[in-house]
This record gives sequence, C-alpha cells and structure tokens, in this order.
Amino acid sequence: MAGDASGWSMEERLHNQVWGMFEDLARTVAAYRGAVEFAEDRRERELDAVLDDPRGRTGQGAADARAAASERYEALVARAQEALDRDLAQLAAESQVVEPALPPALAGWESPVWHAYRPPEQPPLSVRLGDLGLPEAPELRIPMLVRLPLERGLWIDAGRLSDGEGESRPAGLRALAAGSAALHATRLLAVHPPGGLTVHLLDPAGSGAAAFAGLRNAGLLAPAPAAGAAGVAEVLERLTRRVDLVQMAVRGGARDALPPGLDTAEQLLVVHDFPHGFDDRAVTRLRYLADEGPAVGVHLLLVADRDDAAGYGPLLDPLWRGLLRITPLSDRHLADPWVHHLWTFTPPCVPTGSAVLETVVGATARARRPGR
Repeated sequence: MAGDASGWSMEERLHNQVWGMFEDLARTVAAYRGAVEFAEDRRERELDAVLDDPRGRTGQGAADARAAASERYEALVARAQEALDRDLAQLAAESQVVEPALPPALAGWESPVWHAYRPPEQPPLSVRLGDLGLPEAPELRIPMLVRLPLERGLWIDAGRLSDGEGESRPAGLRALAAGSAALHATRLLAVHPPGGLTVHLLDPAGSGAAAFAGLRNAGLLAPAPAAGAAGVAEVLERLTRRVDLVQMAVRGGARDALPPGLDTAEQLLVVHDFPHGFDDRAVTRLRYLADEGPAVGVHLLLVADRDDAAGYGPLLDPLWRGLLRITPLSDRHLADPWVHHLWTFTPPCVPTGSAVLETVVGATARARRPGR
C-alpha cells in the first residue's frame, strides 16, 4: 500500500518507500547477477576439470560430463531467474500503487496530481529529478529523488551520453539540455511556496532563450541581467555577496541582522552554455558558489559541455566532481552506493500534447503576484 514505510508524514513515508523500492531492486538484481556469475564459474571449473584429464577429454564420458555441467548451470540460472521474476513482480505491483499517490514534488509530469495543482505552503522534503532503471527490469522505473535543499549542484551534460561502455554525441543534445534545465527549474519553482525560490538565469549568448521563454514571460525568473560578460559578473557578484553575508550572520548567530531588502528566499542560479561569457574571475566565483552556496541557500544548475571548458584544464575538475551529473536523454551512468550497479537515468518529460506545463506555470505565476 502507498505510504507503507516509516515517517512522520505521508510525504516522508512515500519518500522512504520509494527509496526502499530502489534498494530492493538493487539487492534483487545483485542477487540474480551473483547467482548467474556463480553458475558460470562453476560450469567453467567443471569443464576445466574434464579437459585437465587427458584420458577423459574424448568419448562418451566426456560428453556426459559436459552435458551434466550444462544442466546444472541451466538449473541454477533458472532458479535465479524465477526468484528475480518473483521479486520484480512484487516491486511492479508496489510501484503501481505508489506512483499515483505521489505528491507533485515526487510525481511524474504524466501524473493526474498536476491537474489539481495548487502552490504549496511549505517546501517539500525532496524532489524528483527523473527515473532510474536496470537492464534486468526495463519496464520498472524507480523515481530518482533528492533531498531539498539541494546539497549538491546539478550539471545537465549538453555534450555526451554513455551506455556504460562507450560515449556518443547525439545531434541536438544542446537544445534538449536547455529544455531539460527549464523543466527542472519549473518543477523547483512549482514545489516551493510562492516567493520561496528565486531563479536567476545566466545565458550570455541567449542560446537558451527559447527554452526559458515560458518562465520569463510568466515573470518567474529574476530580472534579466545585462548581455554578455557584464551580466555574468553582476549576477555572480550579487550572489557571492549574499553567500558571504548569510555565512557571517549564521556564524555570529545574528540572522536577524541581515541587511534590509536582502532576498531571503532560496536562490537557484541556472547557468546555460557554460563557460561562454565567463572570464577567470567569473569562473572562480562560480566555483565558490558551488562549494559554499548550498549551505546558505544558493544552489546551482549548470548546463554545459565539458569539452567547451577544456581550456581551463584541471582547474575545473573539482567543480565537475562536486556536481550531480544528469542528462537530457536516457543515459547509463549513475552508480548506487551499495552494490555499484550502473543505472540508466531517464530524464522527466511532459507527455506529448499535454498542457500540464502551462497550467503549472500559470498557477505558480498567479500565486506570486502581489496581494495573492
């Protein structure tokens, strides 16, 4: 049943239940892979034993031994497959119950819960970034949830995909990355209470203007900075100063002493087409925000092709390592911390022909208007 987990609220119970499903799938597939590997190793040892004896390499006895080894292998694999199918069927049944019960912050864009969307009064416990799956269970998708406030920045890779074995550079990936960034920003705005999140967009070349036009036209983005490097420097300086002020206030135990007019909402800095428009000073400030910002409410969403920043060399390695890499198309690159499976990440998408995005953006914008 939905909410069949520990927690103080239904939202927390659902969050914990989804993570429990993720862990169950990881363990189930690990057990299956381990059983198959054991069966393969045993078959190889038994076949090697037949070959090691020159007197038994040929003849009916050798054929019988090889057949017996294959039968034992197939029996072990069949039992492992049976156990896997049983566990996957149980997880699929649980998913069919849990998915419709998820609140907007955790629900997919195809969920009916968005049609009754109302801006929340409190920020959520966590937010959904996409879905995770394994090759053994292609039809079973587990929501990928991260806690809020974000402890790490997000990096939408606009340059390449990987399948666990090699890399590819699909055409149109940059445009898809911009659209994915706008979709993530929309969800984050929608799941925060009105005025609880301020989104700044740095797009010096204007190449992401079309993707963010809906949010810009609805008034859900901070005022656009000046074009080019001047706008980049101004926004980064303002956010860096905010981080410094809040850090000093926290350390001194004087949060009430913050300057009047300082935006106390959570801040999300979306940087599109990095490092275009960035000089060395701007890159240094961005690294500072990525490291120090999350603890005081300044978060980063970076859209970039790492090859574009190759000129900075190892200077940016800590930045890339510190961000959570996600992709605008399905990509097999995320490893779990328990059994180190390589999971396929599937980004969120709005169903074709659906007006849910316009509905959510409109409701969010209306709730933020003065007097509402």
